[in-house]
Formats: sequence, structure tokens, C-alpha cells
Amino acid sequence: MEKWTRALTDTTFAGIHQLDWFDWLLLIPYFTLLTILAIYGAHRYAVVRGYLKYKSRIPAKPAKRFTQLPRVTIQLPLFNERNVVDQLLDAVLKVRYPRELLEVQVLDDSTDDTHPYTEALVARLKAQGHPIEYIHRVDRTGFKAGALQNGMALTKGDLFAVFDADFIPPVDFLEKTIHFFADEKVGVVQTRWTYLNRDHNLLTEVQALMLDGHFALEHVARYGQGLFFNFNGTAGILRRQMIDEAGGWQHDTLTEDSDLSYRAQLKGWQFVYLPWMECPSELPVDTYGFQVQQQRWAKGLTQVALKLLPAIMRSKVGWREKAEAWFHLTPNLSYPLMVIVSAMMLPVMMVRFYIGWGQMLLVDAPLIICSFWSVVTFYLLAEHELYPDNWKRAIFILPFLLAMGVALTISNTKAVIEALMGKQSSFVRTPKYAPKAAGTQTAVAYKRKSGWLPFAEIGMGFFFLGMVGYCIEVMNFFAMPFLSIFVCGYFWAGCSKLWQEQQARMRFEREARKVELEAVS
Repeated sequence: MEKWTRALTDTTFAGIHQLDWFDWLLLIPYFTLLTILAIYGAHRYAVVRGYLKYKSRIPAKPAKRFTQLPRVTIQLPLFNERNVVDQLLDAVLKVRYPRELLEVQVLDDSTDDTHPYTEALVARLKAQGHPIEYIHRVDRTGFKAGALQNGMALTKGDLFAVFDADFIPPVDFLEKTIHFFADEKVGVVQTRWTYLNRDHNLLTEVQALMLDGHFALEHVARYGQGLFFNFNGTAGILRRQMIDEAGGWQHDTLTEDSDLSYRAQLKGWQFVYLPWMECPSELPVDTYGFQVQQQRWAKGLTQVALKLLPAIMRSKVGWREKAEAWFHLTPNLSYPLMVIVSAMMLPVMMVRFYIGWGQMLLVDAPLIICSFWSVVTFYLLAEHELYPDNWKRAIFILPFLLAMGVALTISNTKAVIEALMGKQSSFVRTPKYAPKAAGTQTAVAYKRKSGWLPFAEIGMGFFFLGMVGYCIEVMNFFAMPFLSIFVCGYFWAGCSKLWQEQQARMRFEREARKVELEAVS
């Protein structure tokens, strides 16, 4: 122990080693990038403050009510989601609302057997008297945004409730939300997501924790302060007039919901957030599905930032709205910054060994407080507010959340770079399995193709494992817990995707052999 203590506090080289130009070329950009990352981390404290100060502004009920209810169109965009069609339509058709004022649009762009199955199902339901229409597009122009815009043109509804295929709206969804539109300035009402399969595995628990922070704290803080926040693309209602005035659904970004939200709020439309109104949904159950979803969000938000931030900064809205819009739309820039920081970490550690750790800790401490502890504070508060009797479980999930954040670094960096370079890509839907209906994954499987990504992640895992070995050699035990999160995160991402792809490949081969045998017999 005495040997280790001397090693950690040794200042032998502190007066001998002088920083030269190469050292400064490493340290200055390294700590500059860390400072930028810490600023984004510190923003979480501002969100926490905003939540605690303004959460009382969430309305418990609408200020006024309709004397005559408006027409409502429920839009259900689908793409190759056979697993969830039955539970989706079953839930939607149970939603209470006068049938003469309600229309359900099934907007199906599917290219697999979801199309004939859903078309036949909708035909049966319509024959039974349900107000439901089936709309199939052969040309997927605009993806989800195109489907929603096309559906708008085929109905006279005043309000549009949108639900993604894996959502199960409660029967009183419209009863509790529709009257907020009695205020003619309201353009959107957004409700809070909850999760049918939160306890499915460790990954779904991590995702639930991540999304709880967004829906429990971020939306409340922004809405309570009168700042811009976004419609989340599902589990909400939009006013037709607002959509038209904002320029309609546009498909030049992968997050058409955020794009429309900012364009509408720049036009003066007000958004309402109701965290007490819960809408159950499904979380991706495997690493591939999770990363597909996160890549789409990362690329889409960056595209929205490039498209709208100049207009936001030139607008007449206040500086607080502009600052929050910047933090909301650009956080994914942190992923490429983390890749650069990761590449520089080992040589910087060597330089720091010679100039003395005590001096550098004076710089580290504020950065750690702004980054690591802001994450801890943010997510623990979210869980405490949502689940006051069971929030302590989040303490054990947080290390895995940090590891999964690391696991997204390479894939989301790729997505952000593509957005910055203007590279367009198709809307890749997240695999869904209907856990409520089936209890487990159903017979319809999804193919997975991650390419080079899992190998790059495993390579990064070995890189950080080597850094852990270096820390052991120089007895730098302070850095080891931090580096271990990187090791676990990268190995988790890479190895789990390879294993899941192998399982999916074997499953498809079994199904193919089964079909062949049935054909022969």
C-alpha cells in the first residue's frame, strides 16, 4: 500500500519535465473538447433547475372545453410491422370518442406480408361498422412524413392523433386530451411514453431510464418555462391548421416531428405537455434495434439543427429560447467529440504522468462535476419523480446506462457525420415484437445487418482494455473505473450485435428449411 501511495503522489518529474510544444498540442485540444462536453453535461443542471422550479405549471385539466367536439383523425403509420398490427388496431378501436366524429387511417407503406394481412384485417373491421380506412402507398416518398401528409389530404379531420405501430393508446386518450385544443393557440398536445417491456432485459431497463429523463424532466422544464419543445412523433395530437401554416410534413430530415415542431413554434403556435397522460409503447429488445433507433434520432436532430438553427437565431424569440434550441438540437455533436477524445486519451495520460496528477486534478474536478455527476443527478431525479417508491433501483442501472452511452459513440458519430455532409438515407424502422400480445417475440423475425460496426466497437473495447493495463502498470487507479465503463460499453455493443445477428441468421435458416420440407411434403 505504501508503494502505491508513493506512486500516486510522486512528484519526481514535476520539476524536471517541462511541457514542450508536442505536449501542448495534445493537452490544449484535449481539454478544450472535454470542456465542450462538460458544458453539454452542465446543461442537465439547468434542466433539473427548470423542472424543480416550473413543474407546477403543468396543467391538470384544460382551461376551457369544447361545446361541440371537433372531428379527429387517428393516423397509424406502418412499415413492415406485422407483429404489432393486431394489438394496435384492437387498442385504437377501443378509444372512446363519438364515432361520427372519428376516423382511423391505417397508413401502410409495407412491402412484405404486412400489406395483404393488414388490408384484409381493416376490410373486416370496416365491414363490422368501424370508422377505419386502409391506405397503401407503393411509392414510399417521404417515408413516415410522406405517409402522414398523404393521409391528411384524404380526410377533413381538424385534429390528428398519431400513434406509431408499437403504441397502445388508453381508451380515454382523446377524452383527456382533446379539450386542450379549445384554446385556439394550441397546436400540439404531447403525452408521456411508458413501456410495455421495460423489464424484458437489461437493455430495455437502460432505455427506459434514458427516456424517463427526457419525458419526466426535459419536456416539463421546457414547457414550464415557455421554451420550445418537440412533438415526439407519436402519442400526441396535432392541429391541421398548425401543420399547414408551418409548411406541412417535410421529409428532408429523419426526425420530421422535431422539424415540424420548431417550424410551428416559430410561427407562434403553443405546445402542451401532459406527463400525467401515459401512453404505453415498446422498447427495442436487442442492441441492433436500439442502435438503429438512436442513429435515426441522432442524424435527424442534426439535420434539423442544420436546417432550422440559422432561422431560429435570426428570429425574434428571446435568447433563452435560442440557447435551449441549440442545446436541444445539437447534443449529438458530442459523439464525434468523444471519439476524438478517446483517441487522444492514452498519450494524454502519459504526459500527465510526468507533470503530476495533483495539478491536473484541479482541472479534472470541475469537468467531472459537470459531466459525470450531472448524469447521475439528472436520471436519479427523473426516477424519483416518476417512481418515488422504487427509484433506488436506478442506482444499479446507471453504470449500464453510462456503458450504453459509450456503446452508441461510433454508430452515432457515423450518423452525425452523414448529417453534416448532407448524405441522405432512408427511414429505417425499429424492429417491434408486440410483447403485450405475445409475451415474447413472435414468429415474424427481422433481419439484421450491422456490417463493420460491431468489429469497430470490439476494436475500441480492446483499445480501452489496453489503457486499463497501462493504468495498472503506472498505478493510476483513479482512471480505471472510468476506463472500465468504456471497455464494457464497447464490448457489450459489438459482441451482443454479432451474437444477435448469428441467432437471427440461424432462425431464418430454420424457417427456410421448414418451408422447403412443407413444399416437398
